[in-house]
Amino acid sequence: MKNRLPIKGFREGLLISIGAGSWEKASETLLEQIDDKSDFFKGAKIAIDVGEREVHASELGQLRDCLSERGVSLFAVLGKSAMTQAVSESLGFSTEKQILKQDRNGIGTALSGGEAAVLIRKTVRSGVSVKYPGHVIVDGDINPGGEVLAGGSVYVWGKIRGAVQAGIDGSKEAEICAMEINSKNIRIANIDNIDHYILDKIKKSPKRIYLKNSKLIITDWREMRNS
Repeated sequence: MKNRLPIKGFREGLLISIGAGSWEKASETLLEQIDDKSDFFKGAKIAIDVGEREVHASELGQLRDCLSERGVSLFAVLGKSAMTQAVSESLGFSTEKQILKQDRNGIGTALSGGEAAVLIRKTVRSGVSVKYPGHVIVDGDINPGGEVLAGGSVYVWGKIRGAVQAGIDGSKEAEICAMEINSKNIRIANIDNIDHYILDKIKKSPKRIYLKNSKLIITDWREMRNS
């Protein structure tokens, strides 16, 4: 089994923690992980947490360029080393103080069916995009103009009126559940052939959308939760 670096979702992007070991090996692991999920990571903004290690400008510059070649933007570097912080700022990256503000802004971690998930304790408003490789749980609404993109499933304890895509990496086991769905921008594993006539008739009730035989199926979410 390949080593996987832990990923946490933030309002501004993804935070990836790089563990102990050589910088060269850590960089290789990060790039391999992105290559394995290239469709998901393409266009993503990421921050890396390097812990106490000292990282030089040449190392960060090389990593930034390798990520850029993959369509990934490195926008922040977090670390406890004063040298690393100084180097990061000199290269134009955000530092720990700016990023940690996002953690107080209603985004944390949770579990979904025993698997890691990101928990958003607020409404996803217009102009906000949340992208996470696992499951996403929203304790609020997804407003028009807001979007949630998940490698796993999306569970919304509120209304979906914006864009939601589950299984963005191609997972056909993903599902979308919400207390109310009033959006035509719903997709699972790049399939969006939902029956909008049925959805319009039942939009004001808890619903589950999942994939079966390459079609999006709509059922009552309460039946699943009570079973």
